[in-house]
Amino acid sequence: MLTALVLVSSVLPLRHAHGAAALERGAAITDPLALRELDRGRFGLRRVMQAGQTDEAPIANSELFALPSLAPVRSALDDEFDRYVVRHKAELPDLTIGIGTSFDFQLFDRSQLYSPASRFVLAGIVNRMDRGYVSAADCGEIRLIYRLTRADPPVAGASATSPRLPMTLNVVLRARGEHAAAVSCAEIARRWLVAGDWPLAGAALAEKLLAKEGPLDLIEPEDVDRIETNLQIAHAPKSPLHDFRTDYLLKVFRYNAQTRAFEQVPLENQIDRERILADAELKREFRNWLLDPRHFSELDRGTVLIPDKFLATGVVATTPVGFAPPSLQPAFGLVQGDGSGADPVFAATDVVAALETAAQRGIGLQNIHSPGGFERRLNDVTCAGCHQTRGIGGFHFPGVDWLAARPDNSVVVPASPHFFGDQIRRRDILASLRDGRRPDYSRGFSSRPQLRGSTELAGTEYDDGWGAPCYRQNPDTADNDRSFHSWTCAEGLACQVVSPASRMGMCFVKSR
Repeated sequence: MLTALVLVSSVLPLRHAHGAAALERGAAITDPLALRELDRGRFGLRRVMQAGQTDEAPIANSELFALPSLAPVRSALDDEFDRYVVRHKAELPDLTIGIGTSFDFQLFDRSQLYSPASRFVLAGIVNRMDRGYVSAADCGEIRLIYRLTRADPPVAGASATSPRLPMTLNVVLRARGEHAAAVSCAEIARRWLVAGDWPLAGAALAEKLLAKEGPLDLIEPEDVDRIETNLQIAHAPKSPLHDFRTDYLLKVFRYNAQTRAFEQVPLENQIDRERILADAELKREFRNWLLDPRHFSELDRGTVLIPDKFLATGVVATTPVGFAPPSLQPAFGLVQGDGSGADPVFAATDVVAALETAAQRGIGLQNIHSPGGFERRLNDVTCAGCHQTRGIGGFHFPGVDWLAARPDNSVVVPASPHFFGDQIRRRDILASLRDGRRPDYSRGFSSRPQLRGSTELAGTEYDDGWGAPCYRQNPDTADNDRSFHSWTCAEGLACQVVSPASRMGMCFVKSR
């Protein structure tokens, strides 16, 4: 039942309609035919990864990963594959793992990643100026999202099989780089918001985006800060021995100007659970750091930046997990009462004391009002926890497949409910920057969008409509969790829990 519910939720964004009122307007470029034009020109991966390159021919992966700057990336990915296989054999000795359908766990074929017959194509461009709290001088980030695909041309016909492979490469650039140092954050935000109102598509849209006053005119390869990879490392179809499961490997590599290479770095806020639980001193230090009132408040707002010493350099995110057992969640074992039975980092009394301290100091909290809220927030600020929330097969932005026979098919959407639900907040921040107002960078839980007073999503699957995550309130008791009091369902729907032991569920039509 759990798998069915999560899969249903993953399909929900297919109801999203494109057009002038598209939720992503002004904050993302998702038009497939415009992306095709950009990929064939200035934003092809060859030119993006090699500053000064003018060759617009697609770069095959065999050539891409032969670049000296990508050598550390290939080495790190290979090491992760080897560790994954060893760990799998130790933890699941009765389940075979290997390449091909004859294995219980079907491993991704690395030869496709480094092959001359595969490449990355531009799947979307996303404005993340809402991350200005990380580096105000850079005005946040712009992300170029590429999808791995077989280089073979698509077979004609409506039933043609997509050449796509389950991996994305996210090239993260500073929104204001060196060549645009004289341009204000307000002007960058204005350009994006104006572009969101253009009634254009395809080549005409791509041309205007690149024009002198267009938002993409400001982006150069020299602005690249890092690359992020999300790879479906293994897939296990449902069988008599195990449930359906897919594992995704997440890695981050920051560009080092001295070595001219992308070097492995910790994932932002990806808590290294095993290392912290195994080290009493590190556990104590992490507890004290996060429960400090300033950091506790930042955790509540979703703007916390956990120091690298507590973080991991790679993580495997397992799906489906939306309402699955806590053992598949990144913060499992860290908070008392999560069912792990281990000696936790945070006791429930620690969280209650931190809440009382915040109240005494007049710190207004938006999301965390209980140990349960603290645990959920600790999960969803991690890379893995966010990717496990309302994703489409482990991805939040797979992009529309413009190599498909009909890339403009209206039933195809580029991103997950989590992505679309966050667009109102992101556009609110862009408008604040444009107008010279102080942005509110806070965000709600990944499962429920922070709408800042907007009613645009009311009654939709992105907020409280059919399939939305919810918390079943019990009107006859006083033990309802205050962290989730707003997780309700629209009129005519009821919160149906996933299991009797949980109050978390999904909004479905009331049973008669």
